[in-house]
Amino acid sequence: MSRYATLVVLTCIMLVVTGTAQAQFGPSGTTTLSVNVGAEAALRIDTGTTSLTTPDTAFGTDYTGTTNYTYKIRTTKTGGTGTIQLKVSADFNAGGPSVASPPSAGDTLQYTCTVTAPGTGCTGAQTASTSTPTAVATFGADAKSAKAGNTGSVGWTLTNDPAYSTGTYTATVLFTISAT
Repeated sequence: MSRYATLVVLTCIMLVVTGTAQAQFGPSGTTTLSVNVGAEAALRIDTGTTSLTTPDTAFGTDYTGTTNYTYKIRTTKTGGTGTIQLKVSADFNAGGPSVASPPSAGDTLQYTCTVTAPGTGCTGAQTASTSTPTAVATFGADAKSAKAGNTGSVGWTLTNDPAYSTGTYTATVLFTISAT
């Protein structure tokens, strides 16, 4: 091989190497970001204990109280749904009121619900259950709460029955939220 041919081959090799180096490193570069935003839901009960009270002691009024909550939700654009439900997961102690086995016919733990948009609250009084979750709020497709969350409340009414023994009785209510 001649000296001139060797120089041409070396020059070509250097150009290939230099071109490759410039394609890999330079003063700037780009990337494409991808994110999959899915349906999500979160719930916070604002008060750990809700006291049910009555303004008088003559059995004229039932026991009432309010549980406030804050929720965050995002449902899918097409066909998405969401719910907030509650269930009495631990009934009142024996001797007093009972959700599962009330001491008198007609004794109930009922509730009404309010919720800020994008949720829709339950209609009318609902009866709480120890066996089946019951509705508090529903959400449709493409529902989006505020970043800080939206609010709602459950207003409780417990029958004031003379059959209850005196004492303090507690029940546990489990709230759940879901989104698709």
